Amino acid sequence: MKILVVGYMHRKNDKRVYRTVKALSKYAKVIYQYMTDTKESEYEEGNIRYLPIEWREDINTNALLKFWKRRKLDKIIMDLIQRTDFDILYMHHFLPSKPLEPFRYAKRMGKKIVFDIHEYHPENFLSNLKALLYELKTSVMKKIFEKQIELADKLIFVSPEQMRYSLGEKRKEALVVPNYANMSVRSDEKREEIVFVGKSARAVEDELLIIEELTKRGFTFKIIGMDSALFKDLKHVHMGFLPYGEMMMELATARFSLISYIPSGSEPLNYAFSLPNKFYDSIAAGTPVIVKDTFVSMARIVQELGIGVVINTEDINGSVRKILKAYESYDKLIQNVDKYKDRFVWDEKKEKEFVDFVLDRKTS
Repeated sequence: MKILVVGYMHRKNDKRVYRTVKALSKYAKVIYQYMTDTKESEYEEGNIRYLPIEWREDINTNALLKFWKRRKLDKIIMDLIQRTDFDILYMHHFLPSKPLEPFRYAKRMGKKIVFDIHEYHPENFLSNLKALLYELKTSVMKKIFEKQIELADKLIFVSPEQMRYSLGEKRKEALVVPNYANMSVRSDEKREEIVFVGKSARAVEDELLIIEELTKRGFTFKIIGMDSALFKDLKHVHMGFLPYGEMMMELATARFSLISYIPSGSEPLNYAFSLPNKFYDSIAAGTPVIVKDTFVSMARIVQELGIGVVINTEDINGSVRKILKAYESYDKLIQNVDKYKDRFVWDEKKEKEFVDFVLDRKTS
């Protein structure tokens, strides 16, 4: 069994992508395409053949110009797909300028297709376009997305809400695989901190006044990883990027973890259905979360399990009161987090379910 994993623009060690590569390599030969901005050569290690593609891109480039330049990259990857011997094509993203070509090629060759849908693509793709261009793009992408779903043999989603909305009435083999944490940690020390973690620069405009009020009540607001210039008007402590294990221990010592972001473009459904890495990391680190009620998927889990606080950022005083009330019964929050934290961590059982689904293995 040979599996070609197309990571597209994802880096080699992307948590979600590389996890699928390592899990599948225990049972099949994996050919893994990923992106790098340095010179790297192909190599083989264990059951994985690594195929780096060197590519540089200015994140501030106009979206349409970026799309135009991606044609060269998409051709490189399409050529790779056509010259590679595989049984399963595992797509972690589609090729923007050739959105259906890999799917159709694999179908013609009688190969199976697994489509791992990280985002709701009709919104997420070229999300910064404005007005009529955005509406036109979204309309076209919905049709393409529906065709991709039709052509794929198996679909993987990050949340139940994303899966239900994407599929509608369609009957497909599908599995929800959230962005589980890599490990579970615990700290007996809990500092009076609200921590905000991430790689990408993300503002917390909606929570700004709430955080300001909480700092007046004795909490420290700590930012880990991202550029703190976005928070220059907010009293805070800033730490640089940390290795994953160290970041998890910093999360573990905080009272609460704030999970938030403002979409860079128009992505209301993508936003609502998101279950980001740091949501799962926070619970796996034993730290209750604070999330907005507009994060539909996260808010549902937090309320069902009692593992944090769901706030309405338009009600500043009400949100502050909810957080302080949760703080008063913090032991109950921690009991719930400890009770359910294993659900948020990647383990052998979850890996087996994933591998069995992709490879059509009989469960036992």
